[in-house]
Amino acid sequence: MPIIKSAKKKARQDIHRQARNYLTRTALKKAIRTFNDAVKGGKKEEMAKALSAAYKVIDTAAKKKILEKNTAARRKASLAKKVAAKKV
Repeated sequence: MPIIKSAKKKARQDIHRQARNYLTRTALKKAIRTFNDAVKGGKKEEMAKALSAAYKVIDTAAKKKILEKNTAARRKASLAKKVAAKKV
């Protein structure tokens, strides 16, 4: 347990940030799962809508520094490849 006042405050902040990051990570996983389901379904409209939503969540996570910038770019490229493979 922290004893110093600033350490107690830091512990409170960490708990708050952890909860906020958890929500973003959960939304990220859900968006990617939804996208993968849309790709399996094969409907172009659903894929486009799910891809847009996934991009938005990935960009948000990168902006909040939950994902690194290059990791976000790599994930977006991976999703785009899946769409391109389905369209062929």
